[in-house]
Amino acid sequence: MTPRSVANILPAHAIDMGGTTIYQPLPTQRVDQIDPFLLLHHFGPFTVEPGGRDSLDVGPHPHRGFEPVTFLYSGGLRHRDSRGNTGYLKGGDVQWMTAGRGIIHSERASKEFVERGGTMEGIQLWVNLAPEHKMVQPRYQDIKANTIPNVAFDGGANVRVVAGELAGNAGAAKTHGAVLAWHLELPENATVELPVPASYNLAAYLLDGAITSSTGFEYGPRTLLHYRNDGDGIRLTGKAPLTRILLIGGEPIGAPVVSHGPYVMNTQTEIMEAMRDYGMGKMGFYVEE
Repeated sequence: MTPRSVANILPAHAIDMGGTTIYQPLPTQRVDQIDPFLLLHHFGPFTVEPGGRDSLDVGPHPHRGFEPVTFLYSGGLRHRDSRGNTGYLKGGDVQWMTAGRGIIHSERASKEFVERGGTMEGIQLWVNLAPEHKMVQPRYQDIKANTIPNVAFDGGANVRVVAGELAGNAGAAKTHGAVLAWHLELPENATVELPVPASYNLAAYLLDGAITSSTGFEYGPRTLLHYRNDGDGIRLTGKAPLTRILLIGGEPIGAPVVSHGPYVMNTQTEIMEAMRDYGMGKMGFYVEE
């Protein structure tokens, strides 16, 4: 295996979204996408007191043309959408939603979590769809933690295979494009080598902890490492008691990207059509409880 080198180091910047602090390493002014990945938001960890105010409350809003994915590390979320889907996520669960031709959904802290209180932490990732998949039928996947394959390595490293394939283990998520999404837990001084197709674009987001790469440089938390396409794998060594990493990779789509708020299409005309279709109710209807 030839390990890849790091092309860009993208620190996550704190932004306020409706009273919740979100850490955003992608997009930036320097890197607008890592094709096919458009956006990465890390929320938390933050504490909700029992019966306290719900500090994660994203009301109904539309999407078209991509796949919004939520990785929940702790806490509780409730999903509802205009297709009639309802989902409840707990720590370790993943929500993989294909917006396709259009869907309206909400994500809120679950009633159970708000009543109980605790720590909330997660990542939202936007995965682009190829032009031929932009208008597919919407799909909702509620992926429970116990259905996600786990691959253990010497030295104590563990990889949960959400999407893609590793060591003969197929990921739990069904995807429209060739993508991987692996959650890696790396103990101190443990080294792991992971194969990645040479044609894939690749990035690693450090939620916490620290690592060194194959070149010996050390990287800290809330950092997105964007790799060059100069190898067929990745080598990481833990430099903290425990480091958590979300590794994302995929075959680049290579198509024009035109986005406006919750819509990601290929032309400005398609964006205008999305706005029109939402206004006409063609993405369905969402009625609050």
